[in-house]
Amino acid sequence: MKTISTKYQYSYQDSSPNHHHAYLLSPILKLLSQAQLTSQNKLKILDLGCGNGSFSYLIAQQGYEVIGIEQSESGIKFARQNFPDCHFIQGSIYEGIPAELENSFDIVISAEVIEHLYYPRELVKYARKCLKPNGSLIITTPYHGYWKNLLLAVSGKMDGHFTTLWDGGHVKFFSVATLSSLLESEGFTDLQFDFAGRFPYLWKSMLCSCSPSQTA
Repeated sequence: MKTISTKYQYSYQDSSPNHHHAYLLSPILKLLSQAQLTSQNKLKILDLGCGNGSFSYLIAQQGYEVIGIEQSESGIKFARQNFPDCHFIQGSIYEGIPAELENSFDIVISAEVIEHLYYPRELVKYARKCLKPNGSLIITTPYHGYWKNLLLAVSGKMDGHFTTLWDGGHVKFFSVATLSSLLESEGFTDLQFDFAGRFPYLWKSMLCSCSPSQTA
């Protein structure tokens, strides 16, 4: 039986937006807008790993119903204090899904979370259980690819980029191929990738929109 420690949690100092919100918000809102065109009802969205709630709030401002779930006690505290338009739940992907979340969402978003997890597969499984049958998962994570990693190596910036000295930092580094493999192995299909931040092939992040297979 796999035992997963949840002893160490992120500590948030305030409710300020994270740096990646600036370049991820626009492409995510574009995906949500496209999904809304095919739905007669207001989209119900789960922000999985919502941190201090600031990104949930930015999405809710566009008229969507947003619920955020987060393990960090400080994150949930700031989220509830500062963003009353959203509903926030303290919980972990390594624990059972609250009844009100299961099979309840049109969209699950997980922005810049999966790279921090020792067991990223658990996030994908959790997201799938929260989605309605025709729902979609939007997952973002820092982009890694041949040309970007080569430039980091020749410029001497590899240690800084892949630093081991950031407590709570990145422990998984995904490419399009490895993220695709993970999602497909958990029964997601129709994977569509987009990229955000910086220049082509040196992107900061990649976004993948995908749907759960109805036969898996």
